Amino acid sequence: MPLKEKTFLNHVKDYALLVLGLLLYVLGWTVFLVPNNLVGGGVTGVASIIQYATHGFIKIGYTYFTVNIILLVIALFTLGKGFGSKTVVAIILASLGLNLFQTLIPAEICQTLAVENGKLMSVIMGGILVGVGIGLTMSAGGSTGGTDIIALIVNKYRGVSPGRMILGMDLVIILSSLFVPSYTADGALIPFTEKIVTVVYGLILITVCSSVLDLYLAGSKQSVQLFILSQKYEEIADAIAKDLHRGVTVLDGQGWYTKQSTHVLMVLTRKADLNIMLRYIKSIDPDAFLSVSTVTGVYGRGFESIHIRHSSKNIGKA
Repeated sequence: MPLKEKTFLNHVKDYALLVLGLLLYVLGWTVFLVPNNLVGGGVTGVASIIQYATHGFIKIGYTYFTVNIILLVIALFTLGKGFGSKTVVAIILASLGLNLFQTLIPAEICQTLAVENGKLMSVIMGGILVGVGIGLTMSAGGSTGGTDIIALIVNKYRGVSPGRMILGMDLVIILSSLFVPSYTADGALIPFTEKIVTVVYGLILITVCSSVLDLYLAGSKQSVQLFILSQKYEEIADAIAKDLHRGVTVLDGQGWYTKQSTHVLMVLTRKADLNIMLRYIKSIDPDAFLSVSTVTGVYGRGFESIHIRHSSKNIGKA
């Protein structure tokens, strides 16, 4: 397959995953969470509190879009151009979806799936959809923005763990719903005692969402190690490096039976990309000998990063 055609197909795949992830994310909120007046973490949690407090006048999508655009502008000046076009597309699509789906989805569906099944089931179902949706969006190279940006900015200047920052902000957002008036879609004021229960459901929601997201990312980011023996090792190495954009290491070896020198290619790649790479190698040399093994962790450029927290106490020590 020509490189241009492969690149185009990869872009199509990424944006298809991005749209699917955002669809699940929006459905989780508009079908299961909003009809039950539930709150969650992140910018969407803030936007939901504002919608409930304004009798639905300021819908979630408006607040979600405004806050995220402000955060993106701040990130542009503090973090650089790390947030690409996919993040902007994701924010725009999510903002539109969070508003439109509340109108397009029939109330009978939300009543049957969410309200009649109770808030606990809605939290579980909504959390699963939101978690998988964020995971798909991230695996496609996008981001839903929000408190992630704030966490990265604070981490840059203060060295605070992004995970800890996000959790702390989510807790503050959910607890703040206690002090903001909240109204149902019918205009009824939600009593304070019921809002305490809503906070508990919000804590369950972020737990379910983060657990599902971790499970999804753990599977999608699993890596494999390949050892390739072939007479056409140079051609295969060039193809992997130039067309598949993966690093290749050439190891010197010797066949013990033949006593002949040989070259072994070692490649690390994502498990999701393994089938494409295997077909690519076999198209060059059908007789190539391949060994594939799963690795528990790969750290470096193109894979995971090791975050080292520097303590001021250690500065200046030998």
